[in-house]
Amino acid sequence: MSNVPTPHNGAKEGEIAKTVLMPGDPLRAKFIAETYLTDAVCFNTVRNMLGYTGMYHGKRVSVMGGGMGIPSVGIYTYELFNFYGVENIIRIGSAGGIADNVHVRDVVIGMGACTNSNYAAQYNLPGTFAPVASYDLLKGAAAAAEKLNVHAVVGNVLSSDTFYDDNADALSAWKKMGVLAVEMEAAALYMNAARAGKNALCLLTISDCPFTGESLSAQERQTGFTQMMEIAPAIA
Repeated sequence: MSNVPTPHNGAKEGEIAKTVLMPGDPLRAKFIAETYLTDAVCFNTVRNMLGYTGMYHGKRVSVMGGGMGIPSVGIYTYELFNFYGVENIIRIGSAGGIADNVHVRDVVIGMGACTNSNYAAQYNLPGTFAPVASYDLLKGAAAAAEKLNVHAVVGNVLSSDTFYDDNADALSAWKKMGVLAVEMEAAALYMNAARAGKNALCLLTISDCPFTGESLSAQERQTGFTQMMEIAPAIA
């Protein structure tokens, strides 16, 4: 890459680590940097999408917000993979649990990502692409969760383009196909990683369950998300 920042990222060459942890909320990126990294330095403030690089147990790690939805995360992860030499992106976010065996505070490890987005159309494939996680990151996350005594469920998630869906039965249709939870970014992350020949994983904390009415308060979300944030740096 050249030493010129992209329109969305002010980092210079070498300022971003090979592994990036990516929450949606840039303020959560700041929290992660201040809580889990040492010697953290801010490399991006463009559009307030904060990004930091620091050390975690002797490993150089970056953390950066990715925004909400496939278009936003699609831009940031594309640039990280293709312009900044990033090799691994681990999304750490929230999700709504829709499977019967998924409850609030559970961590879901996204093995695959279904989607109602048309993001894959750009690749002009002669069929339907199945966005999946990188196995080494997936295996590491499952092992880290077990070591940390965190209840984690591995399986398929839904990356939805719509937060407020006009079809009231949409989630029921995905549930009957064994989808564990609904979020809004993993599919684009997995497709960008596949196209770039890089690695990606999505870790999700269940913040609510639409079918049962279970939901965490803002304070409970902060506590629950801590478990997920301990898994992610452990495999960085």
